[in-house]
Amino acid sequence: MEMSLATIIFTIMLCTIFIIPCSEAAEKGQGNGLHVGFYGLRCPNAEQIVADVVSKAVEADQKLPAAFIRLFSHDCFVKGCDASILLDTTPSHEPVEMQSPANVGIRGLEVIDEIKARLEAECPETVSCADILAFAAREAVALSGLPRHKVPAGRRDSRTSRATDVTLPAPATPFDEIIDYFGRRGMSSDEMVVLSGAHSIGAAHCSFFDYRLYNYDQTQAQDPALDLFYAADLSQQCPAPNTLPEAEAKNRVVDFDPITPLVLDNQYYANLMQGKALLQSDQALVTDPRTSAMVMKMAASADSWTRRFVRAMIKMGGINVLTGEHGEIRKNCRAFN
Repeated sequence: MEMSLATIIFTIMLCTIFIIPCSEAAEKGQGNGLHVGFYGLRCPNAEQIVADVVSKAVEADQKLPAAFIRLFSHDCFVKGCDASILLDTTPSHEPVEMQSPANVGIRGLEVIDEIKARLEAECPETVSCADILAFAAREAVALSGLPRHKVPAGRRDSRTSRATDVTLPAPATPFDEIIDYFGRRGMSSDEMVVLSGAHSIGAAHCSFFDYRLYNYDQTQAQDPALDLFYAADLSQQCPAPNTLPEAEAKNRVVDFDPITPLVLDNQYYANLMQGKALLQSDQALVTDPRTSAMVMKMAASADSWTRRFVRAMIKMGGINVLTGEHGEIRKNCRAFN
């Protein structure tokens, strides 16, 4: 999408009057209709309301930041950052994105509902659900230990959502396909490595990776890329399939990062280099020559990863956004108007 005249002027002002790098100005006015401070006049307390509600929710559940980042990324990587993941139904009455197997276990929806209710009371029909997801993800990042960054806003909400559109890579997806998936959404392989660092918080159900312990391939029961001691620990947390009652097996989850599971940091990359990646797709980042050098760079510098992660989150937040007259501002994030 071409930059509007207002966006060009805004960017020039940032670069000249305020004497900041033009790369930073690009983050503030992305050239896709989004800009920092979008609700400054329309709903000045919008971002603070999101921050307050998210902070209160995380006080009660320290694992929620990972849920908000997952919710935002699963929305953006399907057909753009348009809050389509939140819809319970659409005019076509087809199964919606949330019904896709890739979105099983998505959490944090009640918090998004609370934020929307607060914002509708403060500024009716003003703040989009798509922007709420972006702001909530920013708060999740900040509450997990990284600097609180500015979020360009101005997204509008989609009226469509189809489960069949959800083609998110799975842990066992061939690595070529994963790189291609990110590339088709404008994200480089380096940015893919950087964003994967979000797996320094959160957890996965045993069913997403237990094949690496018991049924890896026709010649090996266990994935040889796994550190033996780490594999033994995982086996204790996730016994072989069909050895636990079904209800108990469904509730078994394991932290992505066994060292700092509640902190967004570059420990994730050190874990990869030691054969301690929970998911096969994560382990591939360090074994594939196209991405291994970047893994080592991120493991070596927490500051570098932090800067790159924030930039990648902002860039991801601009994927195929609806702005201007496109889309709508939902009154209820789970239903089209």
